[in-house]
Amino acid sequence: MTARSGVDRPDLSIIIPCKNEEENALAIYSAVLAEIESLGMKFEIIFIDNDSTDRTVESLRRICASDPRVRLIINARDYGQMRSPVHAIFQARGRAIIGMCADFQDPPSLLPEFVTRWRNGAEIVLGVRQEEKSTGFLHRQLRNISYWLSRNFSDYPVIPNATGFGLYSARAVDAIRKIDEPEPFFRGLLVETGYRLETISYDRPERAGGKSKNSASALLDFAMSALAGSSKRLLRIPIYIGALGALMTLVMLIGGILAFCFDRPIAGWFIAAIVQAEFALLFGFLGLLGDNLRIISERTRRTPLVLERERVNFPPEE
Repeated sequence: MTARSGVDRPDLSIIIPCKNEEENALAIYSAVLAEIESLGMKFEIIFIDNDSTDRTVESLRRICASDPRVRLIINARDYGQMRSPVHAIFQARGRAIIGMCADFQDPPSLLPEFVTRWRNGAEIVLGVRQEEKSTGFLHRQLRNISYWLSRNFSDYPVIPNATGFGLYSARAVDAIRKIDEPEPFFRGLLVETGYRLETISYDRPERAGGKSKNSASALLDFAMSALAGSSKRLLRIPIYIGALGALMTLVMLIGGILAFCFDRPIAGWFIAAIVQAEFALLFGFLGLLGDNLRIISERTRRTPLVLERERVNFPPEE
């Protein structure tokens, strides 16, 4: 679907996914432009709008009208934070592709350093966030558990605190395209390619647009997709039940400890904890099996990452 050859092929493609970013659209465009124009490279900027309900698309249309190097993909509906950005990455024509967020949580000032590392031979350069002191204790622990599971149970564990913000050579992107995942966990697939990968550590700035637009359920959905490959809706219910069972196991164990401290009968508490733990494991594995079945189904259906409503400023396909 993309044209990767020809004399007009840019050196660099910058991919910026959007979802209700009317406050940041013009600002992130200006900030990226200031960094990239100083490099003296041919480039394109591709915004992909994931069914915004505010005036994001209007703002992006005005930018496209004033700058032909800016392109816009408007999704037919909300395809989630995995599929939509990767679809835009696959449409890029640059010899290197940069992926970043629209709300300034990924600092544009790092873009020249990404390009320098790429010019020096790195195929993939990822930004790695420093530990966020403002993040709540529970949030940090859940994230640490997720990384532990990835290290111990995944063939290709992700890099902790790397969100996908970075630069990827066209060769690395083409390799991921050939893997043909129906719901690609992109930053994990980058590691799977085996190409030379470097990291740059940075402190995460404050979002320009305020709080994250991802709800707790959206973040949980993303984390579970990263762990299991892909799964949604009803197939994920056993995992939620398993998580609830694990929580009840902890409650029963605490009850048993308190009963012991106050010289009360403890057998019932620990028996209940064992039963709850068994149910938690059972439902957890059922959920993962459902995830794997969905992957098989999606690959059979050849489901596209995104259905587009409209494109703006894209050159004719070769």
